[in-house]
Parts: sequence; structure tokens; C-alpha cells
Amino acid sequence: MAKFGIVQMTSGADPEINLKHLKMKLKGLQLQGAKLVVTPENCLVFGSREDYFAHAEPLAEGPLQAQVAALAKQLGIWVLIGSMPIRQLDGAITSTALLFDDHGQLQGHYDKLHMFDVEIDDAHHSYRESDTFRAGRETKVIATPFGNIGLSICYDVRFPQLYAALREQGADIIVVPAAFTKVTGKAHWELLLRARAVETQCWMVAAAQWGEHNEQRETWGHSMIVDPWGQVVACQQQGTGVMVADVDLDLSKAIRTNMPLVEHARFSVQQREG
Repeated sequence: MAKFGIVQMTSGADPEINLKHLKMKLKGLQLQGAKLVVTPENCLVFGSREDYFAHAEPLAEGPLQAQVAALAKQLGIWVLIGSMPIRQLDGAITSTALLFDDHGQLQGHYDKLHMFDVEIDDAHHSYRESDTFRAGRETKVIATPFGNIGLSICYDVRFPQLYAALREQGADIIVVPAAFTKVTGKAHWELLLRARAVETQCWMVAAAQWGEHNEQRETWGHSMIVDPWGQVVACQQQGTGVMVADVDLDLSKAIRTNMPLVEHARFSVQQREG
């Protein structure tokens, strides 16, 4: 059993302001005994296409990643940066989750697979994530002292095939850093997280953005931890803040033993290219 923490944020375009807020929250979670902390999507930079390109860094290089690594080492906790812009060798950028261990070492990363290119009935209306980011190509499960952690980001949660693949690769816990819109979050956020938990029999640790980021962008919040039976064990509905909960893998084992879904499954998952 390990204590996981979540930071709920209202990030903006200035990474220094976001980092100042994040540092304060991480210190508080460390004092509460959290061993691993999950932050939202776009936690370090949440702005325009120009903002993402201006602050993008090569993987494992750059001042933003260095500051997070130093903080993880200082506090002795694992930190999952829900996403930040990472510059690839060809100049394209990806929306990338980064997992740092308690020594400040980068243990793994994940480039968001599914781009949020949709029309929503809100002030922003048209979302075209692929105009800024290039979609990732690989699923990722990372071994940690707290269990095998499957990585996903926001819009990914609407694609159960990805979560089935993470379970097949040995995930015990799946993180879902997000910036769900207020409209889609109200309709589907909790429903999707609980469904993915029940289907995969994994813990879901979902850190969300909350509130008004600019005149057109408002996010839903409701960060939560959901157990493998689909029960919400902790939730931060509104406001910025932190929460902690115990993630018990013995519960996962019991549920998987009593209802062996993987053994009963008659369909396999294949990833489509592109």
C-alpha cells in the first residue's frame, strides 16, 4: 500500500507562476506522506500554440524539467508531470507526461496518443490539438516501487482500447492527467474514469485542471482516485488544492482473482498505425 497525491491546478501560460504554485503543493503533499504525486495535463504551460512552442524543451533537458527533478529529489517523492511540451529532434512538439523518481531521475515518459480535435458547445468551441502537437506512437507502462503505472493523458480516457492494452502490459495503476472542458467534464469525466477502472481492474489516479484559464477556456476539475471496483475513494471537486489516498494493490489482486477478466477475454487489442 502506498499513499498517492494529486495536485489540482488552474495553470496559465507562464511556467514560472505554475512552478511556484506546484512547488508549494508538492511540499504540502510530502508532509502528508505522499510517495507519488500526479499533476494535471499542461501543468507547467497552459496557453496558446505560441506559448507551447516557446517553452518546449528537448526530453531530459531544459530548465523546467531540471526544476521538477530537483524538487522531486529534495522532497524524496516521485512526481508525474501530467504533460508539458517536449520538442522532438525534427522540431515537432508532443504533449508528454514525465515521471521523475525520488532521486530526480527521469524514469519514463509518454507522448499523448489521441489528439483532442473536436467541436464543443462552449466559448472556445473548436479544439484542434493536432495543430500544435504531434500524436505519440507508443503505449507506456513503467515499473515503480508502488506498482506498474500505465500512462495516459486526458482525451485518451475515451478510448478503452488503450486502457485494455495498458492492462495487458501489466499495469496496476493508470494515471489520467487531464484538462477536461467544463462541458465534457460535467457529462462524462467521472463516468469514463469509473468505467476504465472497472474494465481494467486498475486504480485510476486522475489529476485535473480546474477553473477559468482565459476568456474562452474553462476546465472541470474533479480530480479523483478510483479503485479497481469503480468506487471513487477521493475527489477534489472544485478549486485548486491537493488530496491524498492509499492505493492498495492487495485490493486489485482480490478483485482480479474473484473476477478474472483477462482470462475470460475473447478479444485482443491491436494498435493502429498513424
